[in-house]
Amino acid sequence: MSQNKVIIGSEEWCSFPDLGIPYVKARIDSGAKTSAIHASNIVPFTKNNENWVKFDVHPLQNNTKLTKHCEAKLVDKRIVKSSSGYREQRFVIQTEVNIGKSNWKIELTLANRDSMGFRMLLGREAMIGKLVVDPEEKYLLGQPTFDEIKSSYQVIKEAKTGLRIAVLASNPELYSNRRIMEAGEARGHEMEFLNIKECYMKLDATKPEIHYRGGRVLDNFDAVIPRIRPSMTFYGCALTRQFESMKVFALNSAAAITQSRDKLFSLQLLLQNGVDIPTTGFANSPLDTNDLIQMVGGTPLIVKLLEGTQGKGVVLAETKKAAESVINAFKSLNANILVQEFIKEANGKDLRLFVVDGKVVAAMQREAAPGEFRANIHMGGTASVVRVTAEEKRIAIKAAKAMDLKVAGVDIIRSSKGPLLLEVNSSPGLEGIEGATHKDIAGEMIKAIEKNFKIK
Repeated sequence: MSQNKVIIGSEEWCSFPDLGIPYVKARIDSGAKTSAIHASNIVPFTKNNENWVKFDVHPLQNNTKLTKHCEAKLVDKRIVKSSSGYREQRFVIQTEVNIGKSNWKIELTLANRDSMGFRMLLGREAMIGKLVVDPEEKYLLGQPTFDEIKSSYQVIKEAKTGLRIAVLASNPELYSNRRIMEAGEARGHEMEFLNIKECYMKLDATKPEIHYRGGRVLDNFDAVIPRIRPSMTFYGCALTRQFESMKVFALNSAAAITQSRDKLFSLQLLLQNGVDIPTTGFANSPLDTNDLIQMVGGTPLIVKLLEGTQGKGVVLAETKKAAESVINAFKSLNANILVQEFIKEANGKDLRLFVVDGKVVAAMQREAAPGEFRANIHMGGTASVVRVTAEEKRIAIKAAKAMDLKVAGVDIIRSSKGPLLLEVNSSPGLEGIEGATHKDIAGEMIKAIEKNFKIK
């Protein structure tokens, strides 16, 4: 072992003088090749005929009021697989890092690390020849006080708007829910997470109420953001309706969520509003199987359970015999199914357009990993930024409007007939699209609420 190497623990504080970042806590991870820092509001630009990027850093976990505005020369763009399995394109910069008494240049990827325990990750490329890790120790090179950290940063104080906003959901640790809570707090609102299962209601003509576990009456919220998982649709929508009866503004109404979750009804609504979908058939009797197959153009075709969620209950039938077997098997279980044409030319790709308050605020392309089945549905795989057409934006906005949703994830597939709509999601996840696009979508959702209350 070289005598010049510095011994560090599994967690250390470091700084980036060139970026004006005096303190940020880093997770030391020799299993990761590249180092990464949490960055938001990432915007590439040109400076002296060179490619640069500007971004904001919130150096303390769960604190979006401490911030640093940074800019650096862009050295690369790379596809990186995050710990959550998404493959995303990240900007790469080179900058000086200071750890203890040592300084040297390292490469940093700019990433959304809101779901991670550390704002900074130091990978093995940055450590080679300089550092040795003792995983049993922490902060061997010193630990600053909170006052030292705080005094080194500009504290951003947003105007206090005083709204009390509830996030009605099931899991407070879910990335999307945490991001919405943080975004609301950063804009000066009082945020509270309400677990759907811990709420119960009093139906009364003159004084409807919602109580929380222990008997607390929830009677002082200005707005509620329903984030209802499919298995909780019935009760979650009942609670949302109750909030609405109490004159609480719901970012997505119960009626809009309910109709968007009814696959057959939602497709009929979309068609009535001039939104094209893959040719789809629906029948109740197994005796109609052959005609149902021909109705959508024959095989290969997709069979979807109406009650299926998040890509589950979806089968690709490549032959007529396979299609008959699958359809009749579902029918024998009294299951309601849709039969839909298979869009082969999409080649395993679809688009997710995120609509907030009648505007497309972000878009990404999703592509199945090699060998994975992707049949007119959204599944795991690679997420990347994509340039969508004006027609695709128009369809997404029109679809959200048809569902009466202020917030919607609209899934579109590109076909030889043009863009076709697959599905409209009333509680779309934020992690994949914020990670791929580096856009503050949670903040856009909070702004939509502010607009309702005419807060600037």
